[in-house]
Amino acid sequence: MAVQQDVVTVILKDHRRMEDLLRRMRSVEADRAKALEQFSALLIAHGEAEEAKVYGALKRFKNVDDEEVEHGAEEHAEGNEALLALLEVSKIGSDLWDTRLEELVKAVSHHLDEEERTILNDARENVPDERREELGAAFLQEREKHLAADCGSVESVRAVVRG
Repeated sequence: MAVQQDVVTVILKDHRRMEDLLRRMRSVEADRAKALEQFSALLIAHGEAEEAKVYGALKRFKNVDDEEVEHGAEEHAEGNEALLALLEVSKIGSDLWDTRLEELVKAVSHHLDEEERTILNDARENVPDERREELGAAFLQEREKHLAADCGSVESVRAVVRG
């Protein structure tokens, strides 16, 4: 039998993984290219799954702020654009790469913090446990579908950004 996972817990786990990958991309001692590849796939799959399976469902609950949910989707677009700008730099570790990495870190860190303080706290307080588990399962399934489709490639990120 599959282990049920609360959507809030699953999303928070992804957020911590993203933060770890961002730290690795900043480290000259780490495999920055591999960290970027993993981060790109996770950011795109995570955002697409949230928008497809979680955000719309949360908007149906009273006391979940619809404006924050809409804003979260806007911030996904900003993060995706910053990711694409970084992926399009050919030399990892160059001044341009480092500048674009910091722009990505700023966009993603802001989104993670805001989403955790607003949308996820609202979900914890206002969405029943059983429904959060259903959303967790739907989120994971959708995320895995995107990961299996190589969603982190520069071509895929470009397609997401351009809509």
